[in-house]
Amino acid sequence: MFRSLSVRNYRLWFIGALVSNIGSWMQATTQNWVVLTDLTDNDAVAVGATMALQFGPQLVLVPITGLIADRFDRRKIIMVTQSALLLLGLSLGLLLIFGDAQLWHLYVFALLLGLVNAVDGPARQTFVSDLVDEHNMSNAVALNAASFNAARMIGPAVSGLLIVAVGAGWVFVLNAGTFVAMIIALLFIRTSELRPRLRASRARGQLAEGFRYVRGRPDLLVVFAVVFLIGAFGMNFPIFASTMAVEFGRGAGEYGLLSSILAIGSLTGALLAARRERARLRVVVLASAGFGLAAITSSIMPTFWTFGASLILIGFATVTMLTTANGYVQTTTEPAVRGRVMALYMAILMGGTPIGAPIVGAVANAFGPRWALVVGGVAGLVSATIAFTWLIVRKNLRLHRSPAGRFGLQVDYLGKERSTSPSVGPEDFSEQVALTSPIPIPLPGANTRHNVGSKRTPTAPIPRQRTRRR
Repeated sequence: MFRSLSVRNYRLWFIGALVSNIGSWMQATTQNWVVLTDLTDNDAVAVGATMALQFGPQLVLVPITGLIADRFDRRKIIMVTQSALLLLGLSLGLLLIFGDAQLWHLYVFALLLGLVNAVDGPARQTFVSDLVDEHNMSNAVALNAASFNAARMIGPAVSGLLIVAVGAGWVFVLNAGTFVAMIIALLFIRTSELRPRLRASRARGQLAEGFRYVRGRPDLLVVFAVVFLIGAFGMNFPIFASTMAVEFGRGAGEYGLLSSILAIGSLTGALLAARRERARLRVVVLASAGFGLAAITSSIMPTFWTFGASLILIGFATVTMLTTANGYVQTTTEPAVRGRVMALYMAILMGGTPIGAPIVGAVANAFGPRWALVVGGVAGLVSATIAFTWLIVRKNLRLHRSPAGRFGLQVDYLGKERSTSPSVGPEDFSEQVALTSPIPIPLPGANTRHNVGSKRTPTAPIPRQRTRRR
């Protein structure tokens, strides 16, 4: 589960990211609470607008930010972006402390935060591939998610206490200090031990290369559709948690507690994902369906504590889906375009928020926060249906009773030869498999079209050596 931590550079990165993420979650929780309760009269649409401004730039700037991650030194990019985030947090914190902050200040701050994160996100996501080898990449991605969600468990709870104890402004100031940990970790990383990578050269069509690559990969298009629907309509946790806290008559402390409870399930999902050898599409489908059912279940919880308990299931399903999708995209994408593909992935994940967050906020205002949760749950079920349908049509997926157990179920891809070794499909891709898989050679004049239903593949016979008689 923790094998990537044996690499020194990754260990430094993990510690720095954990501290920085704790501060970021403190800031995000405080930002949404200030907008909802201090600068507006419980206006969920204003919270949705803030989220839209924060995540919108990732959708608009996706071709540029991905190319930046592929062409330039990712370590230096992250150092610049972390320094910019430090200054932004410090500036807004001082505005709040001196009592000069207005709603438009929060909007401008969210927009600038989104611009910096648009550059920071692809670089941070793909920098993992520079720290560990190909075999440990899925594990490193999952541990990154564990760090992120451990911070989610700590940060919101701490911010709720600090808002009550010292005020919202000091939370932003403290968050600015946490970025120093990431900068120090980057300075101590040994550049000589980073994996060499092929950087994108200057040529025409570089900005659109990521789009062309994804367009030729139907499996990635399915993953992106799942991520977009859940990211746009399901992952509006600041709206869900803040409005449900008000619904139950609770304050800032309980709002932060809800975010931390959500992180318990998120951390569990990330650690279980770290145990898996590879990221698979089937896990994305199951986790999407699980998210939809968990969100709908949360909408009918009668008390604050039962609602909080249901958030564990939402967090588990969400992070299982996101970690598996992230690992699948990274491990099956060519290194030369990985930054641009991950930028597109991040844009679809975060860029869907400007579309979904205002809609979910409007539903919460008009019909109540419970119906907003239902909207998120329906989005999860629709995304799972899309992915499952694609698996049935394109992969010839069939579900039947397992012969090993009386009540067990087994999933098979029809047309593939059964063997004792695991079947290798796009979801099982790895460089090791690619280098060791036999390539069938067709007979001269034979039909070269692959017969999916055949048990054997014709190969060219080995020519016999002729010997002269003495």
